[in-house]
Amino acid sequence: MSIYTQSIPCIDLNLFMFGSAAEKSQFVQNLGNAFETIGFVAVKGHLLSDELAGKLYESAKSFFSLPSETKLQYEIEGLYGQRGYTSFGKEHAKGQSAGDLKEFWHFGQDLPFEVELDRNDYPDNILVKETPEFNTAGLEAYMHLEKTGIYMLRAIALYLGLDEFYFDAKVEYGQSILRPIHYGPIVGEPVEAVRAAAHEDINLITLLMGASADGLEVLNKSGQWIQVTALPEQIICNVGDMLQRLTNNKLKSTTHRVVNPPRALWNTSRYSIPFFMHPLSGMSLACLPSCVGVDNPKHYEDCTAGQFLDERLREIGLKK
Repeated sequence: MSIYTQSIPCIDLNLFMFGSAAEKSQFVQNLGNAFETIGFVAVKGHLLSDELAGKLYESAKSFFSLPSETKLQYEIEGLYGQRGYTSFGKEHAKGQSAGDLKEFWHFGQDLPFEVELDRNDYPDNILVKETPEFNTAGLEAYMHLEKTGIYMLRAIALYLGLDEFYFDAKVEYGQSILRPIHYGPIVGEPVEAVRAAAHEDINLITLLMGASADGLEVLNKSGQWIQVTALPEQIICNVGDMLQRLTNNKLKSTTHRVVNPPRALWNTSRYSIPFFMHPLSGMSLACLPSCVGVDNPKHYEDCTAGQFLDERLREIGLKK
């Protein structure tokens, strides 16, 4: 289908956090409607300031501009890209062979010493010596986006007819990831690869800070690719595969891609910073009973979030 620009619904998280009962209820309904029609929603009133977002973008650009040999020191074997640096072409979309035209960094959960969880699921964050401001801004942004994600999941729980706090204990100390991405200048004619091939996210929900350039396209429920850009003071939120499994396709994971720019802009970079909201590895992704019925039989085998994540990391090439 042709690509066109369509405004996506915008909702104000302040109405959910601080509004009246009626305003909170309307927020929940608007969120659910957006997910069931377009698949993405713009969110203002979130907990990440534009100032901090700006600092993170500037420090990410400083990191990615370092020499390749310096960055490669932070690509640690055995971490499967879950912390630190991942170089160009290492990751590909599920079902694709060509590596995406991107390099990225992962900040993860800093697990307090007193929390009794499997430490193998929580490798230490890697700190960059050359750009210390990248570490500071990244870890601070992680906390604000995680808090925002918790509120979004509370609204989703209400939309699904669950207790508002259904997800809270399941995502506290979850395996969420903040991923600053650099899509580098395109050198030579790409045969197959694009900046990010069409894919769905692995996690429960994704929160996306405004990117530095156009390129994100979403496949809406009518089968049309639409261009999506976050405006100032907004982040974009979409459903991931884990939430799709949990809701037995009531809330479907949104297919999206990042296309190559016009040839005249091949010499430019693009930066993007998504936050992937993951639960604890032991969370069951068994379909919710309320989402299974005669008209919608169970589509998925039971599994845990950890099992699903492990399988997907192998499918996208980060784990062998």
